[in-house]
Amino acid sequence: MRPDVLLSAGFVLMWSSGFVGAVLGTAHAGAWTLLLWRFWVVAAVLGGWWLVRRRRAIGLRDVGVHSAIGLLSQGVYLAGVVWSAELGVAAGVAALVAALQPVVTATLSGPLLGERSTPLQWAGLAVGLVGVALVVGDDLGSSSGAPAAAYALPFLAMAGLVVATFAERRATSSLSVVDSLVIQCSASAALFTVVAWTAGEVVVPTSAGFWFAVAWVVVLSTFGGYGTYWLVVRRRSVNHAATLLYLTPPTTMLAGFALFGDTVDVWGFVGLAVSAAAVTLVLRGQRATQPRTRPRALSDPGAMMATCSSTTSSPPPPTSRGDAPARPRPPSSPSC
Repeated sequence: MRPDVLLSAGFVLMWSSGFVGAVLGTAHAGAWTLLLWRFWVVAAVLGGWWLVRRRRAIGLRDVGVHSAIGLLSQGVYLAGVVWSAELGVAAGVAALVAALQPVVTATLSGPLLGERSTPLQWAGLAVGLVGVALVVGDDLGSSSGAPAAAYALPFLAMAGLVVATFAERRATSSLSVVDSLVIQCSASAALFTVVAWTAGEVVVPTSAGFWFAVAWVVVLSTFGGYGTYWLVVRRRSVNHAATLLYLTPPTTMLAGFALFGDTVDVWGFVGLAVSAAAVTLVLRGQRATQPRTRPRALSDPGAMMATCSSTTSSPPPPTSRGDAPARPRPPSSPSC
């Protein structure tokens, strides 16, 4: 089998592991406890690496910008995903809603950023919402036990990624991948410390299952998921990685069936098919509005920073020399 195929399959599996990890962790402790320990571990590992390898000081403006992006793309996103899992929303449903983030971003980039949106993109957004409604409606009618309001949380998570994407596009920063990730993950660790403290969930769980879940989300979801993401971007393209993101809902649904006994009937599969059609419409509309550009290498600090920021946006194309404006960047996928 070709290495690129294996890499792409690894990315889909690793990225899908985050939704599974949320269910595994919340079976042993509250959502805020799981998020607290996840980001304490990630921030400690990345922070220690940064202290050893750092080469320059980080300005207060960069700290503020990437803290805001991290709170949106990680804090809001993961709070919605993990809390919904704690309330009983199936992992596959949360994955499907979150996977529509690039569709929404691509469509709204027209009115919000002045980029031209085609009728195909608007049609794709409408069709995608229909697909999600079919799956969520099917899950609401099942015996999952999740309250109806819990299904708003994956949409909140997706909204956090969308807002973070637009915030990153308007930000100007030259930080490297590690610098931006250290700030974003540290801000998320601080946020979940405050939230967990307020909720009375700052505890040290003794369950082996909980620490297995923490290791799962740190190793597989954070380092594995985003590590394979960077490799896919380097070997193929950001758009290729974004397209692979849409394979995560069926992968997550299959994992939920195998690990947790989640069931998906015919309407769930219909919803997945409708959402896949929505993705096709948006990607075709996106190709119609954007010129072909050669992706910048990840060794370029600017490209690395933009790609890394919550993994919700793609690296910027080469900036024009002189006074010519830079070309707009295509939207991509979700965060750390």
